[in-house]
Amino acid sequence: MGNSKSGTLSKEILEELQLNTKFTEEELCAWYQSFLKECPSGRITRQQFQGIYAKFFPDSDPKAYAEHVFRSFDANSDGTLDFKEYVIALHMTTAGKPSQKLEWAFSLYDVDGNGAISKNEVLEIVRAIFKMINPEDMKHLPDDENTPEKRAEKIWGFFGKKDDDKLTEDEFIEGTLANKEILRLIQYEPQKVKERLKEQEKNA
Repeated sequence: MGNSKSGTLSKEILEELQLNTKFTEEELCAWYQSFLKECPSGRITRQQFQGIYAKFFPDSDPKAYAEHVFRSFDANSDGTLDFKEYVIALHMTTAGKPSQKLEWAFSLYDVDGNGAISKNEVLEIVRAIFKMINPEDMKHLPDDENTPEKRAEKIWGFFGKKDDDKLTEDEFIEGTLANKEILRLIQYEPQKVKERLKEQEKNA
């Protein structure tokens, strides 16, 4: 990645990120400086990414979820994210358009990357989400979604799929856009991530 170690963000990458995200030049430059502090090489590893999530969620275990998020954004599958991939990840999970977020959510749930989602893949991601819900919030979950198995069952039921059926990207996006309940069930409140990001910026 150009200028990865120079302390300044290359004009091309800055312009591309401003075009593709809602972040301002000021925000991007500030994030780049803090990114370089955490990752002087200009690239972030899976372990470092998990460490950042752990700071966001000190009261839970975000390791499995962070690993899936990392996988979904490691565009070239080289086991690291550069600053551009990292910012696109932040944008998609916190500020992207609904359809963009759902394209990302599909890639998150498509664990094996074969272009379709199975019920087991839904369960795998939901289990990772549950590890991030603190015990106090867990007490307030409705009876029909207070375990990963129940929540996965509920999501799959909304799509009207049999246990061994697969879900295509179009079906996933259309079904979720048409049913806010699915959207609520498949995500781990990105708003919380956004709030913690802002807190971190203030404390930086």
